[in-house]
Amino acid sequence: MSEGAPSDGFVPAHLDVTAPGAEPARSVVVLHGIMGSASNWRGFCRALAASLPDVRFVLVDLRHHGDSAGAPPPDTVAACAEDVARLAGALDIAPEAIVGHSFGGKVALLAAKHLPSVRRVVLVDAPVGPIPEGTEPHEVERVLEALHAVPMPLPARADLEPVLRARGIAPPIVQWMGTNLRPEAGAYVWRFDLAGIERLLADYAGVDLWPLLEDRGGRDFEVTLVRGGRSDRFEPGDVAHLEDLARAGFIDHRVLPEAGHWVHAEDPKGLSAVLERLLRARRA
Repeated sequence: MSEGAPSDGFVPAHLDVTAPGAEPARSVVVLHGIMGSASNWRGFCRALAASLPDVRFVLVDLRHHGDSAGAPPPDTVAACAEDVARLAGALDIAPEAIVGHSFGGKVALLAAKHLPSVRRVVLVDAPVGPIPEGTEPHEVERVLEALHAVPMPLPARADLEPVLRARGIAPPIVQWMGTNLRPEAGAYVWRFDLAGIERLLADYAGVDLWPLLEDRGGRDFEVTLVRGGRSDRFEPGDVAHLEDLARAGFIDHRVLPEAGHWVHAEDPKGLSAVLERLLRARRA
């Protein structure tokens, strides 16, 4: 088991992605955002693995997402981080990097504290500060509200679209939510636990990891934050703070101008180029 990993408890599901015929000597953990799953990153990581055949990409289904059902309480960002460390122990791997998108970014930062092998954390459009009360709802909150109006189980996958479109959800998000349906007893149900996700989001809103960007608590890992230039997840004050931290050398801050929040889908070539450079730059 990896040093520092919790010794027992829930182990999340995962997918392995490697280049065909490769025998990778290194491993990198990839964490999706809220309401996502490991499979959301499979195509992206397959393309990246072709350029990095020595890397095994371990794509995690965070608790209450994908195939990671049945996680015990508490449903917190910290518990998700412990799950990731426990999975590394179960797989007997020593990941050298963790990539986390959105919600998965906070999980990645905390998981790195459990895994001494981690030398790099890459945050993909992942805010690290708390969300102030009264903040105007972002897309995720609007989608969650709409999901409560979806009658489950659905007789057919196509029945989801009119319900979400009627509540103002954009077509690309409607299509993405359709990938989160799974067949069960002749109908369709969610691949995630909606109540569990809402508990995770409630905790996420209060987690403040700005201090961790300045003080790793004795740990020696580098942090890169890749931000979509059209993302709505960062307030102007957050961007200014990131730029200050970058100038002071605490983080590496990069912007992909044409991407929004869903960086891996909106600018996969740009993100892949950043990750390929970072993952080739191995540290002693």
